[in-house]
Amino acid sequence: MRKKLIVAGILLVVAIAAIWGGSVIYASVENGKAADQLALSTPTPGAGPVGTVDATELSGTWKISAGSQAGYRVKEVLNGQGVTVVGRTTEISGEAGIDGTSLTSATALVELGKVATDNGSRDRQFQGILNTAEFPTSTFTLTSPVDIAAIAGGSATAEASGELTIAGVTRAVRVSLKAQTTDGGVEVQGSIPVTFADFGIAAPDLGFVKVENTGTIEMLLQLKR
Repeated sequence: MRKKLIVAGILLVVAIAAIWGGSVIYASVENGKAADQLALSTPTPGAGPVGTVDATELSGTWKISAGSQAGYRVKEVLNGQGVTVVGRTTEISGEAGIDGTSLTSATALVELGKVATDNGSRDRQFQGILNTAEFPTSTFTLTSPVDIAAIAGGSATAEASGELTIAGVTRAVRVSLKAQTTDGGVEVQGSIPVTFADFGIAAPDLGFVKVENTGTIEMLLQLKR
């Protein structure tokens, strides 16, 4: 009997080690595939950001155009191992209004049903949690003007206030912005930290794998007139 208990104990330890080892390998592979944070493009000789501009040239309405992206970045915990998950879509629309050196208005609408990772099962779960059948879009709206005078020198950074709507719930948020002029217009990168519970969203918890209750919304917008 004692020998059987020892064997059973050894098998249990081996099984636990195998599960833990498998989780470590899985986490390493998945983290290696996670896309980098969306960022402004890097200038190349003869292309890309133009450099200094006359601020008055920026005044007007700018449309979110082709090449824009938006999505989310969250952390899953699988058997104690952190896994970064990134979802992205190019289905984003909206516009921004600039008056002189001030960003006076901005809206961005993202088609949540089009946000995808490399895992279809995870994407279907994401759509179910956010109830995209009833609330297919997420919207950000700027609520206070932002001074972007520095962009006249080619680039600018700023903190902006706005309202974010997810799953039918709207909350005030802060967004970190970086912008630069380009040959074709203006490029804007933004990130918004979110706590899912603030939007009535319960982060999945399957016991062996759960999603942390905080994440980041990322966007990279190509603005053209």
